[in-house]
Amino acid sequence: MSRRLTLDPIAAHEPVGIDDQQFDAAVLAPIIDRNGEDHLLFTRRADHLGDHPGQMSFPGGGAESIDDSILDTALREANEEIGLDPTEAELVGQLDDIRTVSEYAVTPFVARVPDREYERDDNEVAEIVLLSLSDLLDPENYEFDRRDHPYYGDIVVHYFHVDGYTVWGATGRILVQLLELATPFEAPADA
Repeated sequence: MSRRLTLDPIAAHEPVGIDDQQFDAAVLAPIIDRNGEDHLLFTRRADHLGDHPGQMSFPGGGAESIDDSILDTALREANEEIGLDPTEAELVGQLDDIRTVSEYAVTPFVARVPDREYERDDNEVAEIVLLSLSDLLDPENYEFDRRDHPYYGDIVVHYFHVDGYTVWGATGRILVQLLELATPFEAPADA
């Protein structure tokens, strides 16, 4: 089982943008090297939030007028949610924008960050969770299903079940592209 992400394909990826949604947002997919194995940092959203309470996500959120760029949005949000200083993030690259059911175009960025204790914002984040690459790649921990979405029609929903946590939805779609670029992972052909 792979313990390391191959980051060159992410760095070389030409991201596909989306400009037909009502709102813009950005997330940061933080990679942490812990004991010689790559881990991805997720947040579990606070249960009282109006959008996606309790769900696993990457640090991120909506663009604001103070942001000079969509990358600034991702870094600002990661600073607010987990206490990541923007200077600590070693940017690897950008993935394809995705649409969400809440009419956001989300731009995902991938960065290496230090292995240290992060401070969560209690208002937005219930928990900071590290999931190992080997667990995310374990076929026993992955499944998908198809759903009929009222706006997008037939869609595929990816699920990664690791250590009692389930990564799915928009974060699951981002994770699939990250893993397909940086590991041998391939979503099933019928997905």
